Amino acid sequence: MTQSLSNPPQGADHDYVSRADHGAVAHLALARPASRNALSLTMMGALADHLSAISRDPAVLCVVLSGEGPAFCAGHDLREITKARAAPDEGRALFEETMGRCSSLMQQIAALPQPVIAAVEGVATAAGCQLVATCDLAVAGAAARFCTPGVDIGLFCSTPGVALGRAVAPKHAMEMLLTGEMIGAVDAHRFGLVNRIVPQGQALQAALDWAGQIASKSPQALRMGKATFRRQMASPLPEAYDLASRAMVENLLKADAREGIGAFLDKRAPAWHDFAP
Repeated sequence: MTQSLSNPPQGADHDYVSRADHGAVAHLALARPASRNALSLTMMGALADHLSAISRDPAVLCVVLSGEGPAFCAGHDLREITKARAAPDEGRALFEETMGRCSSLMQQIAALPQPVIAAVEGVATAAGCQLVATCDLAVAGAAARFCTPGVDIGLFCSTPGVALGRAVAPKHAMEMLLTGEMIGAVDAHRFGLVNRIVPQGQALQAALDWAGQIASKSPQALRMGKATFRRQMASPLPEAYDLASRAMVENLLKADAREGIGAFLDKRAPAWHDFAP
């Protein structure tokens, strides 16, 4: 059952990003198809506001992110960037604000307690490709395409490279960054940028179904698991094992681990502690 958000986050611009809830799954849609859902300052602010509200919502266990229209996201708003060049500082202040906000937004997604699944139809380019790489999981329609084409316009995709280089093998990332070539869903899957390919037009429903499956798991385990995985991936091997071992001890002491193990041994379905912290 789909429910529209009745209490939107303060300051969120719903002309740019919309939210609808499907049980324990929140669906956020970039809603500026005329601009190919470009990450203008307003778009990034609206998305950040929604993510902030979701991070505080214990009823949400998984998030799906999609784009309306023919593009998932075309990256930064080049018209906004070009207009800023007329300023006395030749745009430096806006450029710094744009890159700062984008970096904060990507880190916000990585730090969000809930897993985030990108549902990609059409193109995801530059910072739009960065957005896909930043999400925890990604589903692509068969006609989806991806690229980091900054090199073609004299602007190397350095910040998209941060997320891309952490999502795919370095040589695949450099191939995309150095050539700017568009890759299809099959290559994106081969590179590890997306998890699944579905028929064109079915990415959103597939992502929602997958999110629903994930949301049926223990809320405690999901939140602890994502946070631990992200932290250990950024740590040297000995620290990663120490961090993960301590996390498992804390997880074992939680009510859901006690219930889940007991249910497994008793051969029954577990009854999770709904929305437990």
